[in-house]
This record gives sequence, C-alpha cells and structure tokens, in this order.
Amino acid sequence: MGTMLKYGAEASKQFCLQQVIPARFAKAHADGDIHIHDMDFYPLTMTCCQHDLTKLFEGGFNTGHGYLREPQDIRTYAALACIAIQDAQNDMHGGQSCPKFDYDMAPGVAKSFIKNVVKVMDARNAHPDWIQEVKDALTANMEAHPLKRIIHVAEGIIAGTLFRLAGEELTELPLVEIETKRIFDHALQWTEKDTFQAMEAVIHNLNTMHSRAGAQVPFSSLNYGTDTTIEGRIVIEKLLDAEWAGLGNGETPIFPIHIFKVKEGVNYFENDPNYDLFEKACKVSAKRLFPNFSFLDAPFNAQFLREWDKGTKYDPNTEVATMGCRTRVMGNCYDSNREVTCGRGNLSFTTINLPRLGLKHRGDLEGFWKEYEEMIDLVFSQLLVRLQVQSARKVKNFPFLMGQGCWLDSEKLNPEDSVEEILKHGTLTIGFIGLAECLTALVGKHHAEDEEAWKLGYEIVKFMRKKADAKSKELKLNFSVIATPAEGTSGRFTRIDKKVFGEIEGITDREYYTNSYHVPVWYEVKAGKKIQLEAPFHELCNGGHITYIELNGDPLVNVKGFQHIVEFMHDMGIGYGSINHPVDYCPVCGYTGIIGDECPRCHVKEGQELTHDEIAALRKCCR
Repeated sequence: MGTMLKYGAEASKQFCLQQVIPARFAKAHADGDIHIHDMDFYPLTMTCCQHDLTKLFEGGFNTGHGYLREPQDIRTYAALACIAIQDAQNDMHGGQSCPKFDYDMAPGVAKSFIKNVVKVMDARNAHPDWIQEVKDALTANMEAHPLKRIIHVAEGIIAGTLFRLAGEELTELPLVEIETKRIFDHALQWTEKDTFQAMEAVIHNLNTMHSRAGAQVPFSSLNYGTDTTIEGRIVIEKLLDAEWAGLGNGETPIFPIHIFKVKEGVNYFENDPNYDLFEKACKVSAKRLFPNFSFLDAPFNAQFLREWDKGTKYDPNTEVATMGCRTRVMGNCYDSNREVTCGRGNLSFTTINLPRLGLKHRGDLEGFWKEYEEMIDLVFSQLLVRLQVQSARKVKNFPFLMGQGCWLDSEKLNPEDSVEEILKHGTLTIGFIGLAECLTALVGKHHAEDEEAWKLGYEIVKFMRKKADAKSKELKLNFSVIATPAEGTSGRFTRIDKKVFGEIEGITDREYYTNSYHVPVWYEVKAGKKIQLEAPFHELCNGGHITYIELNGDPLVNVKGFQHIVEFMHDMGIGYGSINHPVDYCPVCGYTGIIGDECPRCHVKEGQELTHDEIAALRKCCR
C-alpha cells in the first residue's frame, strides 16, 4: 500500500503542477525558489489539527462505519483516542495533536476508580445497599465537578456512606476509617494498573494502527503535564511509565510524539504540585528522546494563558500546544475571541529558499532585500490561491474532521455546506530554509560565528514576521511564520542550487541546507550558547519553532544535568525544545542505551552471527 500511495502521490504532484497551480507559482517551485509542501494533497485537504477529545467523546461519535458510545473507563478512553486520531489522519495530510491529553483522559480515570471501588466492595462482600449508595455518591460528585479531585474526596464519601449504613456492624469510627482506607487503597491500585495498561495501549496502537490506505501510522502528538488533579496526575505518570517501558522488545517508540508542557507554579519549581512529574519527564526523555518540552512561560506563549484556576474553572484550551516537531497554532486574526488551540490547525505552508537569495546577491544586501520581499509576496499570493482551492470543499469531503465537529465551528454546518468560512480559523504559513547558508553567502559567516551576522539573520526573519503580521491585519486571516521542519526540502534545495551555482564551501558543499534558523549541526557549539543564539527566533516564528540540543553521550548517567538543560531553555525564553542523544538498540536482547562494539546486557558483539536457538536463549536469559 505504501508503494501504491507513492504512485498516486507522484501522479498527483504532476497533475497539480501542470493543471491546478498557476504557472508562476509552479515555476518558482520547480526552479527551487520556493517549496510548496504536500503538493500531492493540494486540491484535497489541509495539513493538521488539534483535537478536543473531551468534546468529541461527549455522547460518543461516528467513524463512518459505526457509532461509538461515550467511554466509561480509562481503557475505553484510550482506545477511542487512538481511533479518533486515526480517523482524523485519514481526512488530512499532516499531523494530529491532542493539546490537553491529560485533561481529556482524566475523566476516564475517575470513572475507572468508581468501577473499582464497586468491585472492591463487592469482593469484600459488602452489603448491596452500601455499594449502590457509594456508587451513586461518587458518580454524582464526578458529574457535578468534572476534572476536580474526585479521587481525593472519594475516601470521605465512602466513609460517610459506610458510617450511615453500617449500623451495628461498624459502630466504631476507627473501624469505619480502617475499612474505608482498605477499599480506597485497593481501588486506587487497580485504577493505576488500568491506567498504565491503557497508556501502554495508546503507545502500541499509535505505532501499529495504519491509516492512509494502510501506508502509514498516524502522525500523532500528545501534549500533557499541567493537570494537577489526582486523576490527571495518574494519566501523566502512567503515560511516562509506558513510554519508559517502550514497545514489545524494548524498542523506543516513534509515535506518538510526547510533549511535556512546563509551567511555573504547576511543575517547574520544586514545591509545584507536578514537579515530580517534570523530573520524571526529564528522566524518560533522557532514555527515549521523548517527551519534548513546551514552555508555557515564554512571553509569546504566556500572553494567551488566562489566570491559573482562581475559583473559576481553568480552561486548558488556552494553553499553547504543539503538533509534530514544531507546528504551533494560537493567535486568531480571523476571530480574536477564539484564540484557542483545539479545533484549529495549519491549512498549508510554503518555504522560501534563503540560500538561493544569498547566492544571487553575494555582498549586495540591497538587491537581497528587494528580491526577498518579492519572494515573500509571491508566497502570500500562492497561499491565498491554495486557500481558494481548499475552500471549494464541502463538509462531506471531511467526514470525520468536519462531520464529527473536530474542526472549530464545523458542528454548525450541514454536509453540503462549504467549509470556506470555518477554514479561516486555521493558519496560512510561510517558512524558510537555510538562514545559516544565506548569511554565509551574504557576509561570509553564519549567525553562530559572528555577532553582526546574527543581527542580520534576526532582521531577515523579523522582516518575514512583520510582513506576515501586516498581511494578517489586512485580510483578517492567520498568516504565520514557521521555522520549516522539512528535512527533505533542505536536501532538494541544495541539489538544485549545486547545479546552478556549483559547489561552494560552507553553502552548497553538503547534502542539505540547515533547517530554518538553526545553528548548523556540523558547527561545534556549547549547548548553552546554542540555546542563547536560537531563543530570540522563537518569538518571530509564531507558526512553529524548536531548538534541538545534540548530546554525544548517555544522559541517563546524569539526569540532573539533562534537566538543567531543559531549565536553561525555559529561562532563556525558548518556546519549544528537544534534546537528542544516541539511542542504540540491540536486536538480540532489546537493550536500549549506548552500545559500543558489544551489548552490555547480552554481550553479543557487533557483526556476531547467531543461530535462531542462540538468539532465543539469550532473549529468555535477559528478560
């Protein structure tokens, strides 16, 4: 099916270039001035969406092949989350994100807890009247106070009910407290076990459930970390435990992308309620590469946060969330009252080849700025034309995304209605590749080598953001700037430019240009310095950004040092960061970590040939 999809994708690209995309945009793409992303889906759909699972689950939803009831325990919550992500993926060409996964799953933990309380009481031969009263009291409390500390108050409810109904059997208050604690502890233990298995299933399913005609697994992202309720904390803890455990043979999962949201007063300081989970997230990331870290206190993120729970219900939909490796959706010029994460996403994005402009105007800054502005205007025009094509679609063309109300305001429309107006909640995004090589062409050094080059690089990206903001204000649409994540585009631009300009040291002498504003990976720089150099660009790239730090050793030997890097990102105003490090995997015993010439667990050497029986024996011995 992957081969079949490739045939269709290549044919669709050629059709779009020749028959759909206006000639001047098609030529700019073919020549390598710009790159129109996901061209094979150009006339069909949009890029990505952030999903409100709580809203979707209320009353159940329809996948097109059957109706699914509202989930009633954490395992079902987890299963339906995977199904929703898979179905949404089939309506779009990009990623699917859950901006508040801990909040969305928390009611499932509460429901499972109630079921487990009943099971424990039944196992202890409790009177049916006791069981029913406790169940009714817990359920009523949960419905009256969703996402509040139902597990925290459960002990009091059980105790009160037992004390009223016990009569002569439990006349002493201490006996009631002892019995209550036993019930509570056992139910909580069972609930935590259920939640771990549910989170483990999420990770296994999202690495194995195929979408797009069976050719891919869903490109999924889970944001979490700020729910401080007991049930929310259980979700976070068990999701991290499942990621730590890995897949069946200990492999590091590729999906979902885990994104831990860091917030002062919630999980950043030692006395914060979720600080222990922040520490755990750092430890898991030091082993598995995920989670990445989203910093809600960065000024450009914090501006969207409402006051943190002061007597009113806190809305996690005002927290900035991330899709994939960097895409960000928050501000809303189309409707300033709807600056929320859920139900919105990127419509399409196009990337400018910055090194090409630098090579054409080496030393000629005036010429560079003139053509640079022309290229930005060209991309804006191209994005608007693509929006017209997308706007011609109807609700029925997106049976899950629009039909089930996942996209903002789509629940107000009928199947035959146009999606033109509601698409305006999404973003039209312009990106860039190769700031480092562009600066090298213009002034002889990139932004990590020279302070003046850094200042010029900052002005180049700032100019793009200024133009995008002006266009947004003019048209009341969400034009945004993204630090382009597409490594394939980096290679494509370089291959084209090498044919045009030849092999030029520091510019076209490698197989790829440096992504966006990043310091080149081949340039040696200390982690702290790299963070300081890249941090100011995050605010400019409101459509998505990331800073990667590359480590050359095993961070598990110094998890506190790993955490200090994450904290330094927070302090420097990074919006979204990730720490990469070597993750070797032994195919014999499943060991994950740093492996030299010999696996430290099973002691199999590099290149050593083993029989099937020898491999089976080693695996059994190493379990």
